[in-house]
Amino acid sequence: MPKSRGRPAGRGKPSRPQRPVRELRLSDRLMRDAVTIVSEDSVLEVERWASGWLGAAWSAAGLGEREPEKMFHLEVVGRASTRPSPHGLAAVAALRRVAAPGEWSLLDGTLEILSESQPVPSWFEAPVFEPVRAWRAVDVWDSEHVLFVEFAGQTPHTLMAQISLAGGVLVDRLAVLQPGAAETWDRLREPGEVPMPAVECPVEVALAELADALRTTDMTWPRRDDEDFLDLRALAWSRCLPHLPDFREWQPMGDEERQRLLDGFAPLDDTVARSLADLFLDYGDGYMISGPLCWSPGQVGLFLADWLPRKAALDAEQRAALPDVLRRWIRYALERRAVDSEWIGPVVEAVDTFLPVFEEAFDDTATWGPAKQIAAELTARGVDLSDSEAVEDAMRGLNAERLARHLTD
Repeated sequence: MPKSRGRPAGRGKPSRPQRPVRELRLSDRLMRDAVTIVSEDSVLEVERWASGWLGAAWSAAGLGEREPEKMFHLEVVGRASTRPSPHGLAAVAALRRVAAPGEWSLLDGTLEILSESQPVPSWFEAPVFEPVRAWRAVDVWDSEHVLFVEFAGQTPHTLMAQISLAGGVLVDRLAVLQPGAAETWDRLREPGEVPMPAVECPVEVALAELADALRTTDMTWPRRDDEDFLDLRALAWSRCLPHLPDFREWQPMGDEERQRLLDGFAPLDDTVARSLADLFLDYGDGYMISGPLCWSPGQVGLFLADWLPRKAALDAEQRAALPDVLRRWIRYALERRAVDSEWIGPVVEAVDTFLPVFEEAFDDTATWGPAKQIAAELTARGVDLSDSEAVEDAMRGLNAERLARHLTD
């Protein structure tokens, strides 16, 4: 009888399905990394650690997620409570230092329970950092602000925020610097850079501006993905949130002020220049955060490349006159703000830089906004847009035509 050669490998054994490798959640990764802060000496580094993880949670959240940090806190608390450990307690305690007040109750309750069985880190009861001095640097065009706030505590430091105002308020950069950073700011500026002296200001003023800028930045989509900003966003919020001001109510420029500016720019019989200046004021009053006369190279770019092509309908005479009239208006506006001629030049030169973009965008009907599309239609029908009664009559006719087309389609 022949010998058995044995059963072929795998025969007779039930096949076991291969389980997919579970991708670690952000909260799982935080818990693994929390061992690095258990023995950390610097409470500032602990706060930066927690802020970085909260920044990652905020950045990864979808458009519809309104409270990503809250969900992240719940996940971390759940993991720390399920398997109590020194690093789990340290993770919750670190998050508590930079968390919004609405999260304090959850985190404090968890810490109270965990501290009954787990040792607390050396920095657990370190007092909060207190703001002691502040400075504010504003460029000559009032298009960029840099804030410096010095904090006292275990590790004295300066929180710096760079804020852009062209196209809306946006926090461009956050950084933690050494004490005295504001006092060395002017010395570190290059000779050819735009003047931007740092001037000491009340702490509460600087923190209120920072809080307002962070709120606006948080409302901007897509979310900021700069690593420096994300790493320090929660830390910055924890320092300035008590100073968050109410939303500013926009107040349009008064008719008398508008008329005074127009009269100072062009005589009544120069209808083309005055009509264009009216557009410049519309843009400045509605979209320039620092004021309708605060033109900068960035504002010129946004006006020519984006706002004007979308919003305004220009006739041939206005379009031909636009470059020269805009250059004149920029000089007029900045001279009224007492800006040195050396820094008026770069703003005027920006007109030539962005004119080609304007020419291309202005003729692209796909970029027109609804108001401009209607204005173009009325102009094509020979309606005088300066005659309000004629415009109203034409709009009634246009709406009637659209309704008739809709009913017959």
